[in-house]
Formats: sequence, C-alpha cells, structure tokens
Amino acid sequence: MARKLEVMGMVCPFPLVEAKKEMEEMVPGEELVINFDCTQATESIPRWAAESGHTVTNYEEVGEAAWTITVKKK
Repeated sequence: MARKLEVMGMVCPFPLVEAKKEMEEMVPGEELVINFDCTQATESIPRWAAESGHTVTNYEEVGEAAWTITVKKK
C-alpha cells in the first residue's frame, strides 16, 4: 500500500522538502503518492525523483492547478 503525502496549499520548495523527508523513512519498493498544487513542483519533484534513482509510476493533473505524482523508492 502506498503512503500519501498531502501538500496542497504549500508553496515551493515545501512539497519537495516534505517528499524528501517522507522518502527517507520508506523502504525500497514502497510508493509515495504526493498530492500538490505548487506549479514549480511539477518540474522539481520529477527531476528530484530521476536524479535520486526513484521511479515515477504515475503523474497526472487532477484539477485546475492540482497534480498527483506517485514515486517508487529505489
């Protein structure tokens, strides 16, 4: 089961900061679903995941200026 991280309403860089903190507590193979509405995070979160070796398994716009991204820990 995936963990959920609700960071709606948080301005950048806080969605990314919170995602990094959450990932540190997770085990490899576990997934983190991040729900956010910070436009800058649409680039920073996928970039961080790729640079860290994690896999983005889902990424979609779920509303006007709202997104969800699922990152699988390496």
